[in-house]
Amino acid sequence: MKASYIAAISLFTVVLMMLAKAEVTMAAVTCSPVELSSCANAISSDTPPTKLCCTKLKEQKPCLCQYLNNPNLKKFVNTPNARKVARTCGTPFPRECEIATPANQPEQEENMGNVNYCLSP
Repeated sequence: MKASYIAAISLFTVVLMMLAKAEVTMAAVTCSPVELSSCANAISSDTPPTKLCCTKLKEQKPCLCQYLNNPNLKKFVNTPNARKVARTCGTPFPRECEIATPANQPEQEENMGNVNYCLSP
């Protein structure tokens, strides 16, 4: 009986630690496009991205769909140079984030202009 009590407490402790770690992991990324300001020069010119830019881009990767769907940010994020910077940093746009452009837009949406959507919530 004493052994089962110790096992139950141990299991409870492990589960509690896992939940605490999950909260820390989820809270680790705060979506803030200002964090990508170090990438502005590389996105607006042919200048290679800095190490700081790549670090910030990797930190903000979970937020890229959100940025692509934001009408105020998409004109900066949805550009060939922004994609080039992301690839150069080893952080290409997530596959679940689709950018509909004239090249990959379905025919029925031909006259709707560029449409951004993200397949993940």
